[in-house]
Amino acid sequence: MGSDPPVTEDGQRECREWRLGDWFISDDSRRLDLDATCRLLRATYWAAERPVEAILVSIRHSLNFGLFCGNRQVGFARVVTDYATVGYLCDVVVENECRGEGLGKWLLATILEHPALAGCRIDLFTRDAQEFYRQFGFGPHRFTSMVRYPPGYPGGSAPGGEGGR
Repeated sequence: MGSDPPVTEDGQRECREWRLGDWFISDDSRRLDLDATCRLLRATYWAAERPVEAILVSIRHSLNFGLFCGNRQVGFARVVTDYATVGYLCDVVVENECRGEGLGKWLLATILEHPALAGCRIDLFTRDAQEFYRQFGFGPHRFTSMVRYPPGYPGGSAPGGEGGR
C-alpha cells in the first residue's frame, strides 16, 4: 500500500531527480518551464486547445515529471493521484526531435518506479499508443471504463453519444 510522499521540514514534498548522460528527469514542478510545457501539450491531439490557466491548475494538482536536456525542457508527463490507491497517468509527451532515443521509455519507467506511487494502480487513456504502454504492463481494464464529460468539454459528447477520445 502507498503512503504519503516524504516531505521537507517546511511541508513540501521531497523532489527527486534522475540522470542519464546529458538528460535528466525531475519531479519538481518548480523546474517546469511553463512555456515549454504549453508548447509540448499544444502539439498533441488531446491538449491542443487547453488554456494556459487549465495547464497551471493541472500542474498544481498533479505529480509532474519534466524531461530536460541541460536547462531545456523536452518532455512532460503527470500523474493525478491520492498516493495510496490510484494514479491517473496523463499528458505524456516528448518533443518530436527527441523521439526515437528511448527517452519516452525512460520517462515512463521512472514514473512507474516512483516510490510515492508504489502502492497505486495506474490508469491511462490512449487513442494510439497501446503498443508503447503494453511493454510496461498496461492492458485493458478488467471492468468497462466510463467517463463523464462536462458540457462543452473539448472532444466530449452527450451521454450515449459518440465522441471523446
